[in-house]
Amino acid sequence: MYSMKETCTILNVSYETLKFYCKEGLVPNVARNASNHRVFDEANLAWLQGIMILRKCGMSLKDMKTYLEHCLIGQETIPERKIMLELVEQELHKRRIEIEDCLNYIDNKQNFYDKILNGELEYISNLIKTKKEKVS
Repeated sequence: MYSMKETCTILNVSYETLKFYCKEGLVPNVARNASNHRVFDEANLAWLQGIMILRKCGMSLKDMKTYLEHCLIGQETIPERKIMLELVEQELHKRRIEIEDCLNYIDNKQNFYDKILNGELEYISNLIKTKKEKVS
């Protein structure tokens, strides 16, 4: 059994975040010790790791609660859970494409700037007139 602090260390999460998940009811079956403090077992840790990943994936708090409800019902809700995860996966694929576009833009700009700094290209700007444009 792990204390809140130990759980935070193991999961690399802030105390406030763990407390929030608990207060929102996202960590079922958490035991309490003799001092009435929450204590977590391996199953709790595994569940927390999963919901933290779902949160990183962009799943809303409301959807996380729905997902939890389905999990607590049991095996018969696996089709509903699969649909929920499929929707998250589709959104992640969209985000990946956006991130790849952003990375390509940054790479192209960095290459452009490197060529200017190396004297391979003359500087041009979309925002200001350069010396060459003023002379023309």
